This record gives sequence, structure tokens and C-alpha cells, in this order.
Amino acid sequence: MHYPIPTSPEELIALQQEPINEELIASAIAGVVQIARTQGRSLDDLTAEVLADSGFLDREQRRWLSTIVAHAWNTIN
Repeated sequence: MHYPIPTSPEELIALQQEPINEELIASAIAGVVQIARTQGRSLDDLTAEVLADSGFLDREQRRWLSTIVAHAWNTIN
């Protein structure tokens, strides 16, 4: 199944209803990047948010995710 890249926070939230798999996660990350850009946010803003302690991910996982988000930021036009 191919998931469209979310273009709004509402579409991003709607992904929670789908079964989790690699394709869904990639779509969600791409959506977060594109939504952040449309909101005028920078990669530094987004990275800081990912690295903030949320209680869901440990420090190493947050660093790993921030690397993936940065790669997506630099890849997605």
C-alpha cells in the first residue's frame, strides 16, 4: 500500500489509524518535513523538537531519528 505524504497536521494525525509499517513511517516523516517547511520552520527548529526529551524515545533513538529527519529535509524538495 502506498501512503500519500501528508500535507496538513490533520492528515498526519489521520495516519494513526493505519497499521504501522516502514512505508507509513517514511510517509509520516516526509509529511512532518513538508508541513514544517510550509510553516516557515527551519531544520534546526525541527531537529530541536526531535531531540527534546519526550519520554517516548531514549536519547540514542532521538539522535537516530534526528539524523533521519535531517536526511529527509535535505532530500525532499
